[in-house]
Amino acid sequence: MPTKELIQHVGALLDLAGVLVIAVGVGVATVVFAMRCGRTRQVIAHYRAYRQGVGRAILLGLEFLVGGDIIRTVAVSPTFTSVGVLALIVLVRTFLSFSLEVELDGRWPWQDKATVGGPSVGARQGH
Repeated sequence: MPTKELIQHVGALLDLAGVLVIAVGVGVATVVFAMRCGRTRQVIAHYRAYRQGVGRAILLGLEFLVGGDIIRTVAVSPTFTSVGVLALIVLVRTFLSFSLEVELDGRWPWQDKATVGGPSVGARQGH
């Protein structure tokens, strides 16, 4: 099997892995959400955990999809047009990943976790 064909297959496998991670992750998060809601009948109490589970599945799946795009574009057809399209795809997916990360953690990536929810435990205790 020629190298370019092998690289195309690896890229396609990464794309498939990304789609499967998203689909399975959303499915698992939904099943867990339904079980928790069925047990307690409190949808609102479990909604945030559900969103976080779905968001994490999307983030991980996006990482695989970006990897597949990079492998196929750079290794197989490194033209200015294909690299430009790849740059746009990576930019959009990176923005989406960044937005999801902020949504999941409730803070900017450069913020310290202790400063987001108010003073840290040590500061509240007078240390």
